[in-house]
Amino acid sequence: MNDSFKNLDYSKFKTYSCKERVSKVNCKDFSRPWEKGGSFSIFLDKLPSILAGNDIRYIIKAISCAAKKKKQVCFAMGGHIIKTGMSPIIIDLMKKNVFTLIAMNGAGIIHDLETAMMGRTSEDVALSIGNGSFGMAKETSAFLNQAIKNAKTQSIGLGRAVGHMILKENLEFKNLSLTASGAALDIPVTVHVAIGTDIIHMHPDFDAGACGEASHYDFKWFSSNISNLENGVFINAGSAVIMPEVFLKAVSLARNLGHRLYDFTTVNLDFIRHYRPMTNVVNRPTLGKGKGFNIVGHHEILIPLIAAGVVESL
Repeated sequence: MNDSFKNLDYSKFKTYSCKERVSKVNCKDFSRPWEKGGSFSIFLDKLPSILAGNDIRYIIKAISCAAKKKKQVCFAMGGHIIKTGMSPIIIDLMKKNVFTLIAMNGAGIIHDLETAMMGRTSEDVALSIGNGSFGMAKETSAFLNQAIKNAKTQSIGLGRAVGHMILKENLEFKNLSLTASGAALDIPVTVHVAIGTDIIHMHPDFDAGACGEASHYDFKWFSSNISNLENGVFINAGSAVIMPEVFLKAVSLARNLGHRLYDFTTVNLDFIRHYRPMTNVVNRPTLGKGKGFNIVGHHEILIPLIAAGVVESL
């Protein structure tokens, strides 16, 4: 076997001076070491002006600017956000008139209610799935399924019905409830349910028709807010499918009805990169003048970090 080959003619090899080259990284953009006793604003300034370091500062500025101008800052989430202890921070930004809308999937009201009721939530599925007890908590189902019925009789959305009931029952930890805070502050908290995905759907007192009607009411309320998103910010945190799909439909509906909706910022926060948030939140809706960002990291770190930056900027 002949492994010989014709060697290249290196006499024609060309070089250039790296000093004349355009470089993507400059030492002026490097991070700076922390000095004891500094403020949080100084911490943010010391982050590198590179990739996510730049992005997180842009996101903080976009949120704070939108809040100062009384534009929409919509926070959509999966139930995991409550399970990582983020409710106090979200409620604080509601009280500070930063968040104008909270939207969640069906799991959100389960963890929101249990937190308000007991100060704890999230059962151990691995321990209960084997014997068929997973999702069979009596109080959780009874409360939420009654709230669903209330939503129908009162012709209101699911999020508002849950919030009203938590306040009416004066649950011990109601101050940690997103839905109760929304009801008290008159800020929309919308709930977007996929039938069969939540534990209360297994219970015989679940009224699917009433739930669908209440969730559809919330979709219309959500869409009304999204129609005013121009120069605002939409954040999706921890929802891989439901909220990105709901958001995309609301954007299309608003544009179809003639609302100007082209110049806004979208942000996706999650600990892994998913297809739908990247496509339906970060990329597709912002084609044109908008800007979309994806920050990968743990919610229990990212959300407090961004919230602190916003509070410092107000």
